[in-house]
Amino acid sequence: MNYAAVFPACRALVHHGGAGTTAAGLRAGMPTLILWKWPDQSLFGTQVEQLQVGAAARLSTTNRASLVADLRKILAPEYAARARRLSTQMTTPAQSVANAADLLEKFARSKGLG
Repeated sequence: MNYAAVFPACRALVHHGGAGTTAAGLRAGMPTLILWKWPDQSLFGTQVEQLQVGAAARLSTTNRASLVADLRKILAPEYAARARRLSTQMTTPAQSVANAADLLEKFARSKGLG
């Protein structure tokens, strides 16, 4: 799926909380509900909650009532406004890859590996 094309057409995102999906959603300025299964997804869920751009819950404990409550929460206008503001601070995927490569090369040089 082309996240960059689809996400801006949404009011909010509901997903598993993987690193790539979470970053794409934040870049798109979308409030996010992460329904996580694995610990790393929980960490991303905690971050969107701390940034107040989304909510997170364990998928296995989610039910209709909790899903509706979480969606109502993140569909509030202030969540969308914060998500839009945060999106302006995100790097592009190409910038992120270049920065990671630069850091790896710097580390390798400092250890005499390159």
